[in-house]
Amino acid sequence: MDDYIVVLVTASSMEEVERIALQLIGSGLAPCVNIISSCRSIYQWKQEIHKDDEVLMIIKSRRALFSELVAIIEKNHSYDVPEIISLPLVEASRKYSTYLKGFLRTD
Repeated sequence: MDDYIVVLVTASSMEEVERIALQLIGSGLAPCVNIISSCRSIYQWKQEIHKDDEVLMIIKSRRALFSELVAIIEKNHSYDVPEIISLPLVEASRKYSTYLKGFLRTD
């Protein structure tokens, strides 16, 4: 599982994350994107504290595809600095691992 990652991305709307998710899946960068429709984010931006409702994407991919995944997200995201963070996928069930291997690009 060393090559697999989970990428977290927040955005302002369901429409935005669905559009990005479809592009990632269609390009072979992610076989699955989970969308959590509402999360509360509290963050500092331009010397002010902000509190916003956001939508969270949980993207499964491969480490080798991360830079291409970031490029698509940044091109299609409404934020100046979108949150795009990657975490290693340490373990997964055998069946889910097979699913990931079957749908993710290997180039």
